[in-house]
Formats: sequence, C-alpha cells, structure tokens
Amino acid sequence: MSRFWNPLIKKLVPYVPGEQPKIQDLVKLNTNENPFPPSPKVLAAISAATGEGLRLYPDPDASALKATIANYYNLTPDCVFVGNGSDEVLAHTFQALFNPERPLLFPDITYSFYPVYCGLYRQAFETVPLDEQFKIRVEKYDGLNGGIIFPNPNAPTGCLLSLDEIERLLKVNTETVVVVDEAYIDFGGESAAKLIDRYDNLLVVQTLSKSRSLAGMRVGLALGHPELIEALERVKNSFNSYPLDKLAQAGAVAAFEDDGYFQQCRDDVIREREALVDRLSAMGFEVLPSAANFVFCRHAERDAGELAAALRERKVIVRHFMSERIAQFLRITIGTSQQNSKLLEALEAILGSK
Repeated sequence: MSRFWNPLIKKLVPYVPGEQPKIQDLVKLNTNENPFPPSPKVLAAISAATGEGLRLYPDPDASALKATIANYYNLTPDCVFVGNGSDEVLAHTFQALFNPERPLLFPDITYSFYPVYCGLYRQAFETVPLDEQFKIRVEKYDGLNGGIIFPNPNAPTGCLLSLDEIERLLKVNTETVVVVDEAYIDFGGESAAKLIDRYDNLLVVQTLSKSRSLAGMRVGLALGHPELIEALERVKNSFNSYPLDKLAQAGAVAAFEDDGYFQQCRDDVIREREALVDRLSAMGFEVLPSAANFVFCRHAERDAGELAAALRERKVIVRHFMSERIAQFLRITIGTSQQNSKLLEALEAILGSK
C-alpha cells in the first residue's frame, strides 16, 4: 500500500464487478446484460446527437430526459434525478440521505456494492437475514435505523417483494429514507414509483442498463419526493455538474419513447426465463422464483464451483458467489434462445459425465 494513501482508502474492500472476458465464441451469462440490442430509435438518436455540437457542454440538468421520465411515470420533473448509471445515483444517495450515525439496514444476501459504499462513506450498517426461502422479511426492518435499502427484485436471488409488502415497510418506517433499488423491476415486478405521492421518504432507483439494453451507455435515475431529489442534486453539483453527456441524454430519451420495442424485448426475456427454469428444474436444479433477467439455482448433487468451472471449459460463463449461504448457487443471466440452448447442452454433457 502506498504511504500517500488516505487512511480510509487502506481499509476499503472494493466492489468486484462481473468478469468481462475477451474470449471468442463465448456464451456470456454472468453479468445480467440484456441479450437483445438497443432500440433502433436509440441508435438513431445517438447518431443524430453527434456533430459539432459536441464541442459544447451538455445540459447539466438533463431537462429533456427528466421531462420524458416524469411523463413516463406520471410524475413531475422535480421528482426525477439522473446520473451515470444507478451505481452513481446510489453513491449520491448514500452521501445525501442516510444518517451515518445509525445503522443502514439491508439484506444479508444482496447487492454487494452496499457494504462497499458504507465503507467509503463511513456509514454504519446492519444486515438483516433473508428467510429460509431467501426472501426479504419486511417485519425485521422496524428497528431504529439510519435508512433502509434493498433491491427489488433482490440480487442475486431474483426474489420479488410485492407493492403491498413495500408499503407495509413504509408505514412502519416513517422517519428515515427507504430506497428501493429497481434495477430488474421491469422483468416481472411492479415499480414502487406509484407510491411516491403517498410516502415522502421513498426513493426509487432504476437503470437503463438491463431492460433497455444500455449497459454500455451508463444512465441511472432516481424517483422520489422533490426534497429527496434536491438533496441528490446538491451532492451531484458538488461533485460533477455535467454527469450525463449529450449522447447519453439523447439515447435515454429515445429509449423511454420507444415503449413498444422495450415491451417486446422484456416479454422475450421473460419467456426465455420461464423456459430455462423448466429445463433446469428437469435437470435436478432448485431454481428460486425469479422476477429478474437471471435465475439463481443450485443442483442437489453437484458442487456449484465445479459446475461453473466445467461450463467455462465449454465457453459458457455464469456467476458463482463464494458467500457462505449461497456458495452452492449459480446466477445465470437469461440469454437468447440460442445462448440458452448452448448453456443447457453444456449442462447436460457435464451432468451426464458424472
């Protein structure tokens, strides 16, 4: 470690992103990217935004994008915040809206960036165990806290909380902010955005990386009461007043406007997911109920690490987590029908070779 490092940095354990290998003919099912391309209208909008205008700064407020998102969710633009991917939006949220002197609550099995941000921003935290079916227990989030955050559907499990359960949580937690991280909500859930007009402590965070096929563009957003959004804007404008470039803003607007393409791709992913669940179950896998663009599963007789390694030898990569409770699970992104077929063929060969 360098002697010039800030003492806090020496203690950080950074987030480890999913592997992005450079292997020819790889079936890449490890990072929950959408298997389908962005809308042609998105690509046309990005192309139209190129030109000599790039010498000028982008709109620092992303006004057109905020208006488009607000219209989509039946909100006003002052209820919308945008940033470079939902991870940046979450980072601003940790700085702006949680009480660092009281523990932030989140599930024991969840998005592993949360404890990283807690370390970076010196936020106390406590984890709340999932139940035996790996579901969030909202009744366990009623203690004194500095805020609550969880993905819905949860990651990496894919399990979904209903709006009724989220509202139950909001009713008993009125003094701190509740953040619902909806990176995967479009693949089987109902957004909590419709609860914003009733709960001024609710912040909903989303991304265009998953259901709108724009992981390479980095656009995230938050929806909430204007006072919550103002706090995020204060952090943003103290850090980077021009977070979204012109191409990202133009592409994101087009992504929301082309709702037909979005729904078609979303429905195709859901259909592929259900077919994959059926096949995996027939092979002896236990598959948790998923409302995301991935499945979380374990085999009754085969070690997850060995399965992941054997798949990799066949140029299929999936995500294997080493945490104790989930060490026998694999998280498998939903691919195209061709990719899913190659996955299943590889699994059949591996399981048949025992």
